[in-house]
Amino acid sequence: MAETDASKPLAGKVALVTGASRGIGAATAKALAAHGAHVILTARKVRELEDVEDAIHADGGTSTIAPMDLAESDSIAKLSQAVAERWEKLDILIIAAAYLPTLTPVTQIDGKQFNQAITLNLLATQALLAAFDPLLKRAEAGRVIGLTSSVGAEPRPFWSAYASTKAAFDNLLLTYGQEVERISENRVAILDPGATRTEMRARAYPGEDPQTVKSPDVVADRIATLCVEDFANLHRERVPEPD
Repeated sequence: MAETDASKPLAGKVALVTGASRGIGAATAKALAAHGAHVILTARKVRELEDVEDAIHADGGTSTIAPMDLAESDSIAKLSQAVAERWEKLDILIIAAAYLPTLTPVTQIDGKQFNQAITLNLLATQALLAAFDPLLKRAEAGRVIGLTSSVGAEPRPFWSAYASTKAAFDNLLLTYGQEVERISENRVAILDPGATRTEMRARAYPGEDPQTVKSPDVVADRIATLCVEDFANLHRERVPEPD
C-alpha cells in the first residue's frame, strides 16, 4: 500500500488547469494526473480537451473536462459552483491559459486584441481567484501556480500588449498571495516556463526550429514536482533549459 501511495503523491487532490487543451496546460494536466490528482480540464475546444482526457485515462489517471470560455462573464462562477457541489474543495489551481496579441509597436496595438488579452490574461485571473478562493481555503493546503513570461518584468520592443497584461498578472497573483498567507494555508507561485515548444511560441517566432526549445513536458514535470514537494508562498522561478 505504501508503494502505491508513493507512486501517486497527489492522490485525493483535486486540480484545475486552465488552457488544458494544448501546450503547457495539456502537459501539466497529464503530469498532475500521473501523480494521482483528479484533474479538471478547462479550455474552449471540446475535441482537444477530450483528447487530453483520453490520454490521461489511458495512463490510468482520472479527469473531468469542463469546456468553457474564461472570457465569458459567468462561466467561471458556474464552474466554481459545480466544483463545490461535486468535490467541496480545490487543492491546486494552475493558470496556464493566455492570449498573445499580434506583436506590434505600442502606437499600433490593435484595440480589440489588446482588450482580449486584458480580459483573458488579467480579468479572468482575478475572477478565478475570487471564485475559487473559498474552495482553496477548504483544502488542506491550497496551491495556486500561474504561468508568466519574462517580458512582463523586462520590457521588450513590440511585446507591450502581451507584456503589460503579464506584468499585471504577476502583481495580481503576488498580492493575492500576500493577502491570504496569514489567514489560510493557501500559497502562490509564479512560474516562467522560458522558451517552450508551444503554438504561442511558434506564432511569436515563426522562423524558429521548434526542436531547439524544450518540450512542454519539461515545464509540466516541474509544476508537478512543485505541487508534490511544496513551495514557499510567493515563490518565483524560471524553468531552465534541459542539459
